[in-house]
Amino acid sequence: MTSSNGARVFVGLDAATRAVLFDRPTWARLNRLARVDCLEDAQRLPESLCSEYDVLVTGWGTPMLERLDGDRLKLVAHSAGSWRAVLTEEVLAGDVHVTQAGSDPMARAVAEFALTLSLMLLRHTHTYDRGMQSTRDYSASRDPEYGRSIEAVRHGLVGLSRVGIWHLRMLRGLGCDDVVAYDPYFPQERAADLGVRLGTLEEAMASDVVALHAPVTAETQGMVGRRELGLIPDGGVLINTARAAIVDGAALEAELLSGRIRAGLDVFDEEPLPASSPLYGLPNVILTPHVAGATTEARFLQGRSVVDEIERHLAGEPLLHRIEPGRAAQLS
Repeated sequence: MTSSNGARVFVGLDAATRAVLFDRPTWARLNRLARVDCLEDAQRLPESLCSEYDVLVTGWGTPMLERLDGDRLKLVAHSAGSWRAVLTEEVLAGDVHVTQAGSDPMARAVAEFALTLSLMLLRHTHTYDRGMQSTRDYSASRDPEYGRSIEAVRHGLVGLSRVGIWHLRMLRGLGCDDVVAYDPYFPQERAADLGVRLGTLEEAMASDVVALHAPVTAETQGMVGRRELGLIPDGGVLINTARAAIVDGAALEAELLSGRIRAGLDVFDEEPLPASSPLYGLPNVILTPHVAGATTEARFLQGRSVVDEIERHLAGEPLLHRIEPGRAAQLS
C-alpha cells in the first residue's frame, strides 16, 4: 500500500521479529503512513537506503550501521532496547535523528520482572518450590520458614533509567518508602517529584535489595566490583536484569558461591550461560535466560510506539523518544 504523501519506510527486521512487534492494526497503520519495504536478506540493508527512504526501523537482527549518509533518510526508529549493537555514536552525532521508541514499553516489562525476582527471593519462593519438587516432603520444604515483606526492607536502585523509574513506581505502589537511588545524571528536582532519595553508589549498594538498571557505558563497565558487592548486607539480594558487564563477574561468582548474598540474574557475561557455569544449582540464585523484557504485550506496545514516533516525524511534530547526541555516552 502506498501512502498519500509519498513517504517511504524501510523495516530492517526479519519476518519473525516483525511478527512479534507489529500486530495487524499497527502494521496496517504503518502502511497507511508510508510505503513500507522489509528486510529480505538478514545480512544486508539496501545500498539505496539513505537516498530512497525517509525512515529506517531497526531492532534485533538489524545489521550494524557504521554511518548513514544521504539527503533523504532523516529518522532511525529503534524498536528494541539497547541501540549499541546496531548503531554507532557517530550515527547519533550525524544529521539523522534516532529514537528509542521501543524502549519504554520494554522498560516496564523489565521492571516488572526485576520486581518479580525481588519478591521471589525475599519470600524464598524458589527455595520452597525446589524443596517440594525434589523431596515431595511438605514439612521439610518449609525452610526457611520466614521471608521478608517487600515494604519492610531497604531498596537500592543503581540507575534511574526508564527501567529504574518504572521499578521505582512499582515499589512506591507497594508501599516501599525506603528507596535510595544512585544516578549521577538524574536531576535532583525530578527525583524529588518521584519521591526517591538520590545517594551515592555505596549508599545504594548497602541495601537489602539492590537492583541494577544502569546502561553499559565506559563509566559503568565493571562499576559493581568486590568492594561494592561487599556492601550488600548478609542475606541481601542483588537483581540484574540490565547487563552483566556492569558487574565484575568473578567477584559476583565468589559472593554467590560463598552463600552470603542471594541473586536473581537474567543477564550473563557469556550468553547462553555455559553448562559448566558454577552458578547452576546454587540454592541462593535464580537464573533466567535473558527474558526480562519478553511479554507479548510489551512487544506489541514496542511496535505501536515505533509507529507513533514515525507518525509524529512524518507530521513534522517533535519526537518523544529521541536520543540527544550529547547524551549518547550515558545511554545503552
